[in-house]
Amino acid sequence: MLVLEDGAPRCLGCADLGHLVFLPRGDTALTRRSREESTLSAVVVRFNRRKGRYERQGVLVEEAGLARAEVRCLADAEARRRRRVRDARLRAARDERFVEAFAAEVRRLFPRCPAERAWSVAAHASVRGSGRVGRTAAGRALAEGAVVSAVVASVRHLDTPYDRLLMDGVPRREARLRIAAEVVAVLRTWGWEGRFGSSGS
Repeated sequence: MLVLEDGAPRCLGCADLGHLVFLPRGDTALTRRSREESTLSAVVVRFNRRKGRYERQGVLVEEAGLARAEVRCLADAEARRRRRVRDARLRAARDERFVEAFAAEVRRLFPRCPAERAWSVAAHASVRGSGRVGRTAAGRALAEGAVVSAVVASVRHLDTPYDRLLMDGVPRREARLRIAAEVVAVLRTWGWEGRFGSSGS
């Protein structure tokens, strides 16, 4: 690990950080408390070339501060565990209600869509942390465009040769054009009466 100082690299010792210990990311409470207990601390990042951004790896903290933080964490570990379990249950319940609402909206817009398929579309689009349409602001608001986009994506991947075209090296835009009529046919079969823009092509 090194530090950039005036645009030049410095080792931890030269940067007066050599006495600190590295705490990897992963335990939010321990990290927060270690920084609270340390007079000096530093965030450790690594540049991800594929994503083109710096990503947090952990922190450097004083060894004595880390020890005090560990004692604090041990003291209330059970309470924090129960809180995490409770919060996880609440999130799961909210997610389940949202999937049900999303599936109901799919069935409203596509009244002949099979119930199981509507549920699978909603569940896939709504996975927490996935970045899919169900997690966007429009998706959370059950906006028609977001729901239609989720259904179109499902039909594209499951009811047409779209994925095979991509594997054969066909450019994405061209592949979508080739299967556009098939997507429209399936959606019409499911009772969709709306207009199709680029998301439905």
